[in-house]
Amino acid sequence: MNFWLVLIPLISAFIGWFTNWIAIKMLFHPKEPRKILGITFHGIFPKRQKQFAEKLGKLVSGELLSFNDIEQKITNPANLNKITPLIEEHIDTFLNTKLTEKMPMIGMFLGEKTIGQFKEVFMSELQELFPVVMKNYMINLKGDLDLEKIVTEKVQGFSSDKLENILNAIMSKEFRFVEVIGAVLGFIIGVVQVLITIATNP
Repeated sequence: MNFWLVLIPLISAFIGWFTNWIAIKMLFHPKEPRKILGITFHGIFPKRQKQFAEKLGKLVSGELLSFNDIEQKITNPANLNKITPLIEEHIDTFLNTKLTEKMPMIGMFLGEKTIGQFKEVFMSELQELFPVVMKNYMINLKGDLDLEKIVTEKVQGFSSDKLENILNAIMSKEFRFVEVIGAVLGFIIGVVQVLITIATNP
């Protein structure tokens, strides 16, 4: 068999890997526009960083971290139950210690039973008040805190190097997979070329 026929699949594999490697590099490079032979080259992410930041801001604020989701989590009664022991501890300290220290005359008339009744009333009120307070807090927070704007400005402010490092950290395995696929497809195409050459030149 001709030596060059053996090399064809290997050369095709290299070309497949190299073209995919170049394509991945061109996602981030060049970081500044450069003209080569009259053609302007600019990495896709540096060129589209502003649009990328705006889309990500809308995605985060609208889908991933909406105020409605946060409000539902915060006002969920189950979350109040988690902090109930801490609230009870503070109420106990207030009724048994702080109240008598600040208002000794009232403390003289408060027995253990009365303190227990006060505590029961306070806890019942908190059960009703907590969701209302947190809902109003979220309404005010939503007006003061623009998630979309914060995310957009943060991503726009990233340097090209930082943006590249973030995306590489997230997608490094996928990028390597694309390179390997390029090599595999190139090799297969090379083998097919060899088989066609052999078949047409007996």
